[in-house]
Amino acid sequence: MTAETDTTPSTGSCCSPTGSCHDGAADVQIEQVDSVTAVYQVKGMTCGHCEGAVSEEISGIAGVTSVAAVASTGLVTVTSKAPLAEDAVRAAVDEAGYELLGPAA
Repeated sequence: MTAETDTTPSTGSCCSPTGSCHDGAADVQIEQVDSVTAVYQVKGMTCGHCEGAVSEEISGIAGVTSVAAVASTGLVTVTSKAPLAEDAVRAAVDEAGYELLGPAA
């Protein structure tokens, strides 16, 4: 006994006539996670090792999700779940062996 299958596309398929699952804007939105980005000026960074040391210490602050330090400019960009206390950032930078001058202008 053999079974035959109907290969005709059924109506109500989730795929469009072009073969894609969606034609146009997605109907599902991904919830954005709130975050805060702050840029600080740090004195004394001269190389990649310096960038890594500062980044590692700041990353240890609760709520920090990313850190990008750039020795050539002395700027450190910190993204966190909530605003950080400047004292916490200062302590982390001090622990790394550098000086936090404050928020970048």
